[in-house]
Amino acid sequence: MSYVSVNPATGEVLRTFTENTDEEMWDALTIANQAFRPWASRPFSERSKIIGRSAHLLLDKKEELARLATLEMGKRIAESRGEVELSASIMQHFADNAESFLAPKIINSAMGDARLEYSPLGVLLSIQPWNHPYYQLARFVGPHLMSGNVVLLKHAPGVPQCALAFERVLREAGVPAGVYTNMFLNNDQSGSLIDDPRVKGVALTGSERAGEALASRAGRNLKKSTMELGGSDAFIVLDDADLNHTVGMALLGRFGNSGQTCIASKRFIVVESMLDKFLPRFIAAAAQLKLRQSPRRKCDLVATRFRCSSSAHPSADSGGDE
Repeated sequence: MSYVSVNPATGEVLRTFTENTDEEMWDALTIANQAFRPWASRPFSERSKIIGRSAHLLLDKKEELARLATLEMGKRIAESRGEVELSASIMQHFADNAESFLAPKIINSAMGDARLEYSPLGVLLSIQPWNHPYYQLARFVGPHLMSGNVVLLKHAPGVPQCALAFERVLREAGVPAGVYTNMFLNNDQSGSLIDDPRVKGVALTGSERAGEALASRAGRNLKKSTMELGGSDAFIVLDDADLNHTVGMALLGRFGNSGQTCIASKRFIVVESMLDKFLPRFIAAAAQLKLRQSPRRKCDLVATRFRCSSSAHPSADSGGDE
């Protein structure tokens, strides 16, 4: 599996990255395993300062990170900026609230004293997709690092620069070596990590095929796993729908993030009484999403608030915020 950064607007290969060797992978796991106890033993206040600092750095570097996501993944620059802001808010949320979320809870029991306590697991393997290259990391990393776990990341092969940029933010924020490690691995190497007893859990956001393979591997090892897989979401229009709002949301549901989202509207179900009202307006609005070529190989989706690149993906600089 090669890790290649490609501009989807032009097909230009930006950078290529060599996969980690098996030796490098096992060395990274060893370092992560050694980093777990010191990190987990730190008080919440110390972890909170570091994770909170990462949130501020994400915002400080918003323009740089956003343009990198647009260049490498292909979303509109406005959406990339929004994703960086959302990722920062997630990191800050867990920095501020993890201690209260994980505080011991007294359980009323007629059998005696009982309480619920939370303990970190250890090394976790995170396998994440390309369509939201920062958000998918933040929503996993924020709660788990604040919980005292450590993370090995295998990001999607198409967004290696975003993966490295997020890792640099955490390092700059003060996350110790081994607590968060980005690796360029192939599928066989990921399976080997799941088999290793030092890895305590695995999380995947990806396809059903990948989920089936990884969940079965985790199951054979009796390890905790979470799988967020593909869906086929329906957009349902009922007879009391506000058409102005509904058509706008239908466009966003189908075309937002260049259509690359697991909750994108895959099917439209419209009650018969609304079909002749909704369908022409939706078709007319969708027809306005036209690509306009420019000498710099960029284009706008005109007559809307969308902007994009000369393919169905935006280029690195859309020339504006929307």
